Amino acid sequence: MSHDSSVIFSLEEKLTLYLEKTQDEILEVWQESIIIHEHDMYKGSIKDNGFQMFLLVKRSLLGEICEHDIQELAYKVAHERVITDVNIGEYVYNVNVGRSTVIKFINKSGISIADLHAIIDRINQDFDRFCFHTVTRYTELKDNELKEKVLFINQSHKDRLSLLGQMSSSFVHEFRNPLTAVIGFMKLLKDEHPSLKYMDTIEHELDQLKFRITQFLHAARLEIVDKSKEMILLSELFTEITSFLYPSIVDGDVDLQTSVNHDCKIYAKKEELKQVLVNIILNSIDAVKDNDHNDRKLTILCDCNKEDITFTITNNGPQIPHEMQSTIFEPFYTTKNLGTGIGLYVCKTIIEKHNGSIECQSDSQYTSFIIKLPYEQKKSIR
Repeated sequence: MSHDSSVIFSLEEKLTLYLEKTQDEILEVWQESIIIHEHDMYKGSIKDNGFQMFLLVKRSLLGEICEHDIQELAYKVAHERVITDVNIGEYVYNVNVGRSTVIKFINKSGISIADLHAIIDRINQDFDRFCFHTVTRYTELKDNELKEKVLFINQSHKDRLSLLGQMSSSFVHEFRNPLTAVIGFMKLLKDEHPSLKYMDTIEHELDQLKFRITQFLHAARLEIVDKSKEMILLSELFTEITSFLYPSIVDGDVDLQTSVNHDCKIYAKKEELKQVLVNIILNSIDAVKDNDHNDRKLTILCDCNKEDITFTITNNGPQIPHEMQSTIFEPFYTTKNLGTGIGLYVCKTIIEKHNGSIECQSDSQYTSFIIKLPYEQKKSIR
């Protein structure tokens, strides 16, 4: 048994001396075959790293290195590859070229193949561990780099949204004052000249514009008047809404069907709840206009029980893809060519402030917006 150990040690020592003798030739052959980019800022280190790995292989044959030695060199190489931002596959290729070159020279050492078998296995393991530690560390560093970039992009996006929100709210806030004056003088003009043509149309369009401005102010939390809560009879609320939207319903040639439980009441801010319902109904009218047929349907259901009140607004417009059904409630996200991406975000904000929920369900036939509000809210609304 001791005789076999002596033979193995002698082979390793003999092979180490051979590698030292042929070291310059091995490194020259290896360096002629590797890939080095002209603009690689660490191209001078590539050859040195190869030399250091060659020294580790020689020391490994004599049992003079541990896992930490290989790992330390691997981490250095990984750091350089990340900074250089070169395909990690080229590094793996260069390592395998070095492995093949060393083994090719070992086979010329004069030692029999049978005696070299265990030694070559050990050398392969050294190269494999070196490659594993480098690629693993490279992947970790790249992941961290990607996370930092995503964090920076997200923060930059939030900053831009914040700036856009400030600019928009400032502009809309200033725009609201002259609009209020125009609406006031229009009402005076209508009282003095009740038979004047087009006054109803002008009044409706101004109301629509005022509604859009209110959306922006809600989104920026700069609403001027904080209306108080009140008990609302929902059948009356929907009568007001359908009357307000009648021109849009007629213009869109929409078949509107409503079913509202006449006993349903809710304690809420009327203007806010009205804004949510008007916005979703207007979106539904816009959606059914995209139909390539004249069958434009819009259904509004309202029902209540002892626990909650449910509004379901359904249209037969184009399907909203599944992955977008939650995204559409995010600020400034819109599927419309001229949309602002504010409306549904404001709706979600208002409903959640009333301790409720809103969701979208859509398939190839129908798209529904479902709003749930707790039946008793008098103590919970802020």
